[in-house]
Formats: sequence, C-alpha cells, structure tokens
Amino acid sequence: MRSMQWRVVDIVVAAVLGLACGLIFVLWNSVGNLWLQAMESLTPGLGGLAVGIWLLGGVLGGLVIRKPGAAFFVEVIAAVVSLTLGSQWHISTVYSGIVQGLGAELVFALFAYRSFRLPTAMLAGVAAGIGAFIFELFSVPNIAKSFEYNAIYLVCLMISGALLAGVVGNALVKALARTGALDRFAAGREVRGVV
Repeated sequence: MRSMQWRVVDIVVAAVLGLACGLIFVLWNSVGNLWLQAMESLTPGLGGLAVGIWLLGGVLGGLVIRKPGAAFFVEVIAAVVSLTLGSQWHISTVYSGIVQGLGAELVFALFAYRSFRLPTAMLAGVAAGIGAFIFELFSVPNIAKSFEYNAIYLVCLMISGALLAGVVGNALVKALARTGALDRFAAGREVRGVV
C-alpha cells in the first residue's frame, strides 16, 4: 500500500508546479482575458471557454503528487504567484485559487487518490470550473446576471475545465514524465514503464 504522507520531494515539486502554473497564469491574465472578452462580445457567457488555463494548477498537482491536498496546494500557490506578479483581479485571485483547488481536490478525493487517468483529470478540471462558477456568482457578482448568462457560462467553464485543464494537464504530465523529470513519482514511472 502506498503512503499518503507527503515527502520532502512532494512538497518541493508541488511548490515548483505552483510557481510554474502561476507564471502561466500571469501570461494568461492578458491573452486569456482578451479571449474571454472577445467571446463575451459574441455571446454573454461564452467567455467561460477561456478560463480553463486558470484551472490547470489543481489538475497538475493532483496528477503528479497523487496525495491529499496536492491539487489544492498547487492551485493556491499558483494563485498567490499570479497575485504577487500583478494580477488585475488582486486578492480575488487567491480566493479563486482556493475554490478552484478545492474543486479539483474533491474529484481526486472521490476516487480515493487512486485514479489519475484522462477521465479523472477532465472531471477535476470540470469541478475546478464549478468552483470558479460558484465563487463568481457572488464575487463578480454573476448572480445578478440572467439565468441564460449563468447557464451558458457554467457549461463553458465545465467544457474549458475538461479540455484546457484536464486534457492539457494530462498531456503536460505525460510530456514531463517522458523527460524523466517525474521519475520520483508514480506519474513518471507509469509513462516511462519504470517500476
């Protein structure tokens, strides 16, 4: 039976993943926000399709570390890095990271930290998107917007979470694993066929 206790290497790699995701978020704060605004101008709510990259940290953390708290930890570290480097959403960036990380974490917990395949990654991305939706109901506040807007936005967040966080996150883990960078983790050993 594998240990659910965190090793020093788990903490270090989770922190590095959080830092890397935070840097990705900073870049996405400009590019993704432009995409979000363009989609919103086409149909209100479609902007949710651009959000998935901001959900990536929790999915990566869960897929690589595979221990309780990893998805949450990586997403929150990423949000703090994004805030520190000047996110236009200020402290709400961290609050978003908290709920998005909890969403992803919940999926890995539901599978008892034993399933790390593509469908699980996609579900974690969807749950992170639902977390973002719930937070934004009150912080933006989207609750004041129409039912149609919120329905479109929620569906778009879920699609984006599944694809941009789940599929892209899964592909990133496999790519990192093929380099040997994750050989200290089950995610790396599985891809490289090392026992």
